[in-house]
Amino acid sequence: MLKTKDKKKIIESTRVHDKDTGSAEVQVGLLSKQIDSLTDHLKKHAKDNHSRRGLLKMVSKRKKLLTYVSKTNKAGYEKLIKKLGLRK
Repeated sequence: MLKTKDKKKIIESTRVHDKDTGSAEVQVGLLSKQIDSLTDHLKKHAKDNHSRRGLLKMVSKRKKLLTYVSKTNKAGYEKLIKKLGLRK
């Protein structure tokens, strides 16, 4: 779970326009942060298979959203990948 402060910070850094809170870019940013925190959790608790399943679902959703962004807005996709530190 992300704290409200963290969510606001991520939304402000990845939004497309001033009132944007749910675009694909914002969703990718939020999912990336959740994936990072869940990965740290799974490093400590290796046998937590329920959380591992949730992690795999999040990774899959992020991949689908990134595919959508790359098809609709190539420049925005490149910018988002650099900003979040994701590889192609």
